[in-house]
Amino acid sequence: MFGKILIAEDHESSNFSVRKIAEELQIPNIYHCFYCDDAVTQIKKSLSSQPYELLITDLSFEEDERKQLIQNGRELIKACREISLDLKVVVFSAEHRIGVIDLLFSELKIDAFVRKARLDSEELKKAIEMVYENKTYISHGLKLPTKTNNTLEFSNYDITILQLLSDGVLQKNIPKKLQEKNIYPNSLSSVEKRINAMKLMLIVKNVEELIASGKTMGII
Repeated sequence: MFGKILIAEDHESSNFSVRKIAEELQIPNIYHCFYCDDAVTQIKKSLSSQPYELLITDLSFEEDERKQLIQNGRELIKACREISLDLKVVVFSAEHRIGVIDLLFSELKIDAFVRKARLDSEELKKAIEMVYENKTYISHGLKLPTKTNNTLEFSNYDITILQLLSDGVLQKNIPKKLQEKNIYPNSLSSVEKRINAMKLMLIVKNVEELIASGKTMGII
């Protein structure tokens, strides 16, 4: 079984529940944090001694008075992947949109996805055991789309642009938002090209229809 894991979860009750499952699996070194920035810091520091073998993270982290560079689980996974390619990742989240879950596997290469729901404790335990055996796991009842599904043609870059548009950010202001997140390319021309490409892909005429299609597909 894993020797050292990190739990990234901002709700104390959920954090406690995940820790209890890890203890039942007799994992000796269990650490947790409430903020994504702290999780990245811990992952980095661990490389000089005993690296973390598994990250269990939620996708949503509530904002508070403490300013964070990394604000959600998706960004956290990406940052951790850049630090340690060997790190296993289990997402434990209430997310249910298949398009989003599919991108976690295809783009961020997560090892397991467990949906917060009834009997999720047993599912999380099973997921950890399977990931330890170098297998992937997805919650019972969830099924990833086939290769012909359009969700596989969207990158995290596309998803970020779509999400910003959905949040009401004007197209001309998206480059600045991308720069703040250190996402490249972040020129206006690059953003316009991706938006136009997505319009063609989804056969829509304007940004409003593009956002609606993204929501229907579960991408945003």
